[in-house]
Amino acid sequence: MTDGEPFDPAFALHRGGKMAVQATVPVRDRDDLSLAYTPGVAKVCSAIAEQPELVHDYTWKSQVVAVVTDGSAVLGLGDIGPEASLPVMEGKAILFKQFGGVDAVPIALDCRDVDEIVETVVRLAPSFGGVNLEDISAPRCFEIERKLQERVDIPIFHDDQHGTAVVTLAALRNAAKLTDRALGQLRAVISGAGAAGVAIARILTEAGIGDVAVCDRKGVVSTDREDLTEVKRELAGFTNKAGLTGSLEAAMDGADVFIGVSGGTVPEEAVAKMAPGAFIFAMANPNPEIHPEVAHQHAAVVATGRSDFPNQINNVLAFPGIFAGALQVRASRITEGMKLAAAEALASVVADELSADKVIPSPFDERVAPAVTAAVAAAARAEGVARR
Repeated sequence: MTDGEPFDPAFALHRGGKMAVQATVPVRDRDDLSLAYTPGVAKVCSAIAEQPELVHDYTWKSQVVAVVTDGSAVLGLGDIGPEASLPVMEGKAILFKQFGGVDAVPIALDCRDVDEIVETVVRLAPSFGGVNLEDISAPRCFEIERKLQERVDIPIFHDDQHGTAVVTLAALRNAAKLTDRALGQLRAVISGAGAAGVAIARILTEAGIGDVAVCDRKGVVSTDREDLTEVKRELAGFTNKAGLTGSLEAAMDGADVFIGVSGGTVPEEAVAKMAPGAFIFAMANPNPEIHPEVAHQHAAVVATGRSDFPNQINNVLAFPGIFAGALQVRASRITEGMKLAAAEALASVVADELSADKVIPSPFDERVAPAVTAAVAAAARAEGVARR
């Protein structure tokens, strides 16, 4: 912001960045210095060299996450590059600390090649207990996450995929409970076959949804299409049991659930053709695919990605607790079971307080992170990926 421009509190807040490094031990005199640094530190280094697992006990590794991006898909701004992505990565890091007690370091990479990104993060991995991939464009994000998890023994988690999916499933579980339905009775339509759409489809399938069809710009992702990427071909293989084809609007006819993660606008005529008592989760920011005023005329439960409407589908409800739980037990990865456990725990926080305007907790509900952390840690132990 230049001189003479109106005051903008966003710029004022971000001036100088939003983070700082703070020591956890005192360095007040010569004795402190000799313990914190040389010669005392050499004893710890030698011990770790002899027993590498001690790195978790005597460094910050077991409680710190790298927040990694290439700046290719930042918020709704798109490909704005690594430097311009840093305010978001700093923001993510302070949310880790505020909501999960997890330290995090923002890392913006100046490269776009999948293998270069993978190699870079692999080389950084010894310093961290986990890696949160952020704002990396699809379909590259799928390959980067997969290749990284094959190479390192710490959790790799692409939040744009899995955080969104966990919170969506939690809200949907509670919406179904509120209306006395089971997930297996519901047919869902997802608008958007990018990172979030694919992950939501996968977790809903794992959770036992009756059916789910995913739509991209060309309509329903179905096995009869010849223009599908490898990711979308896989997606078509486990979704759309009904064999739907055609447009998003056609797929919405009679659907119980609409989930929007694509932007654009859905005409009200299509919304009106959904099943009675439908759920509409229109999560595009800042403009939901279906405005809540329209959605409420046709749906029993409405959710958005915005904080100024009820039922905000906000990833901050998931990722701090998921990483806190994984780090607590030194998990080697984050499994589908851990994600499902996180969704169930998140839903349970408000299970006794349900209403049409409260199927998901507030991000400021202090019960959220402890519940998710405990559930994820327990699931990691049950699935054999915990190391303590």
